[in-house]
Amino acid sequence: MSNNLEKLKEIKHALNTKYLERETQIEGMLVALLAKEHLLLVGPPGTAKSALSNELSNMIEGASYFQWLLTKYTTPDEVFGGIMLKEMEQGIYRHNTASKMPEAHLVFLDEIFKGSSEILNSLLKAINERTFENGPDEMAMPLMTLVGASNEYPEEDEGLEALFDRFLLRFEVDYIKDRQNLISMMKGTGKGQNMPTITLEELEGLQFLREMVDIPENVYETLADIWEELKDEGIHPSDRRLQRSYSALQAKALIEQRQIVEVKDILFLEHALWENADQREQVRDIVRHHAQDAVAHALEAVAEDAKDIMDGRDKDSSTEYVLEATQKMKSLANEISNLKTKYPERGDELEAAHEELKRNLDELTNSVLEPIER
Repeated sequence: MSNNLEKLKEIKHALNTKYLERETQIEGMLVALLAKEHLLLVGPPGTAKSALSNELSNMIEGASYFQWLLTKYTTPDEVFGGIMLKEMEQGIYRHNTASKMPEAHLVFLDEIFKGSSEILNSLLKAINERTFENGPDEMAMPLMTLVGASNEYPEEDEGLEALFDRFLLRFEVDYIKDRQNLISMMKGTGKGQNMPTITLEELEGLQFLREMVDIPENVYETLADIWEELKDEGIHPSDRRLQRSYSALQAKALIEQRQIVEVKDILFLEHALWENADQREQVRDIVRHHAQDAVAHALEAVAEDAKDIMDGRDKDSSTEYVLEATQKMKSLANEISNLKTKYPERGDELEAAHEELKRNLDELTNSVLEPIER
């Protein structure tokens, strides 16, 4: 089984190499597969949502894959299979499900919130119960994970809350931001690589192993603390959503080749515990407050403050702003120095953060000096 975990690690690495700036979404898809949960990707066209899903399906030998773009004109036959004419003559409306969604292990539905009400109602049961009413029979679906994609979140008045809630994990996808990554993408870096694979049976073995991953008491206690704070803020993830999150935590631990969930794994639930998009940042902050260790939490706060300072300089490049920004940056550097004294065992990552602040300081200083040098 350890060999299969190594295969999973190779798959994750290969996807990260080929699809730049998609590390979080790639890990999310692997977590969803191991947990047998569903995942939603929200972002503009051309951000590799369908390509990533298709690529992953090709890496699972023996798995069947179904992909479709939904519109208000899409008919149930396109998704679930055409009506079998011979049986229709006998008054039985049975779909020919071959090569359609009811027989797929992995499904990708683009623009999932734009399907007709008839399709969306059928999807609710298929996603939740993994069954499809085919004529007089109810057939079991081999569905492991459905990946839904959309360019935007559904509006509150569209009646899509139930479908939206079926996706345990939700991620936003954006265009590539880093300049060097953009150049690598334009050059096609990683496109010619041989992609590793895993068999369907091996994946099913890992799904079984995921169920054996232990969740210790301190993880449950931390989840209870998060749940109480969310409730105090008027955020109410359902009991069902919280319970389904356990499988995601187990999958996260297994991907890191652990047989026990750790409190830090709870950080992954910032993608699961919000009800609507407006709550994303608030849920993220609450989850990180409880699940992040003190050093990691402080480093993240310093990094965000430093980014705000540098972004502000782009809007106001006056000498007065730069001098004020320099003092703020020095204050952040002092915070890092204090952390290095308090947590000497974390010296390497704290030193790296300190060096980044020094680079920011140099950039601020040079922006003031440049006019004088001219």
